[in-house]
Amino acid sequence: MDKVFIFDTTLRDGEQAPGIALNAKEKLEIAEQLARLEVDIIEGGFPASSIGDFEAVKRIAESVKGPQIAALARAMDADIDRAWEAIKDARDPRIHVFLSTSDIHRKYMLEATEEEIIAQAVAGVKRAKGYTPNVEFSPQDATRTDGDFLSEVVRATIEAGATTINIPDTVGYTLPQEFEELLSYVYEKVPQLHDVILSVHCHNDLGLAVANSLSAVRVGARQVEVAVNGIGERAGNCSLEEVVMALKTRRDLVWVETSVNTREIARTSRLVSLLTGYSIQPNKAVVGANAFAHESGIHQHGVLQDRMTYEIMDAEEIGYEGGQIVLGKHSGRHAFSAELEKMGYELSKDELQRAFERFKELADRKIQISDSDIEAIIADEMRTSGDTWELVDLTLVGGTTVEPRATVRIKTPDGQIVQESASGDGMIDAACGAIVRATGIDARLLSFTVGAVTAGAEALGDVTVQVSVDEDRFTGRGVSTDVVEASARAFLNAINRAMRVGRRERAADAPGP
Repeated sequence: MDKVFIFDTTLRDGEQAPGIALNAKEKLEIAEQLARLEVDIIEGGFPASSIGDFEAVKRIAESVKGPQIAALARAMDADIDRAWEAIKDARDPRIHVFLSTSDIHRKYMLEATEEEIIAQAVAGVKRAKGYTPNVEFSPQDATRTDGDFLSEVVRATIEAGATTINIPDTVGYTLPQEFEELLSYVYEKVPQLHDVILSVHCHNDLGLAVANSLSAVRVGARQVEVAVNGIGERAGNCSLEEVVMALKTRRDLVWVETSVNTREIARTSRLVSLLTGYSIQPNKAVVGANAFAHESGIHQHGVLQDRMTYEIMDAEEIGYEGGQIVLGKHSGRHAFSAELEKMGYELSKDELQRAFERFKELADRKIQISDSDIEAIIADEMRTSGDTWELVDLTLVGGTTVEPRATVRIKTPDGQIVQESASGDGMIDAACGAIVRATGIDARLLSFTVGAVTAGAEALGDVTVQVSVDEDRFTGRGVSTDVVEASARAFLNAINRAMRVGRRERAADAPGP
């Protein structure tokens, strides 16, 4: 069977989703998990966009072994130079150059002729080629580009040295049959395309990212660009877990395979959800809570006889074999540390201490702690590690006849403790009000979602919020057995994300194919 390369852009295009602002440590943790998942290429970010992104990509390139490490760059000398500086220490670095080619992008964004676009694309590829033989080129908004001009751009960039040509459906506009026809046309017009890797990068605006990617594989694409849980700008990207499991489940039709270790899919999905603050919808294919759940009596009867009656995938192949760890209030630091090591987490001494303290607090409230609880605690600590403000203490007063009031104690960046109180319509409103007073940030709660990490009355509450700061939206997430405390942690996490983004020196143009 032919191999389809899996190019993961969770840390670049995925992070561009509204409200997500991963720090370097969080990006590195996700990259290390993607390496355990055994994706072929990790696009670490867009180094020219900010100092923070540059540093994150550089740390990934220096530390993560296994996959190729890619960095995105516009077809501009400064971008390409910056990308190389970030990834030069990777085992197998790739520079991913992009430039818009559609009429609407050329007219309203670039104000450039077709000849100027080709010249700039060729110059960008040649400059990247001077740094590494591993160069990818993307004609942004390819599916709304004239087929003949697209073919000219593809031919010119292959001749300039591109070893991967990516055809992005940047705005999720195309339909599967139409996409197949476009790719077939470019193959016909540019025979040299058979000598390089054809890649596709599909967005999900019409809900067709996975379908379009599979159609591309049918006509010869051998790289698919994806994001974990399908996160990304607008409606998101092609979902890693969906396209990988579709290729694996229907090998009888597509006759290709990937190198992905599918048993790491569930853990990867949970980690990305926890660190980005983007919850997974229950009916999400492959990784949703209901993906292997059966309520219908007829379905239940069939599954009890043979799971294949209503399940086309083996849950264990995705990493849902259970593997509950048994830790409780009598467990010590060594047992806790050993479990973290088995789960693939590497924490510093200080991080381990904080996580252990959270674990012991949880153990006093909950009889038995699962691996999902531990993952939630670790992710929560990672979200708050190095944050601007840290929640030290929360005190609540209220009842059916008493006005809800909250008092918070928050540690500032310089280690000072600030205490503030506020009243509200409820406990959560009061807690958020107290945090606003303590931080001095005018933040407004826009949306609030609460779930449970595991089942049962003792379950960790998992709260996701969207907060408005200076008219921008930021997502925050927090966990605790107390829902109000989880809400306060999520609200403060969102404020910290806002402050983190405010410190970035972002490029004026939004990146990416």
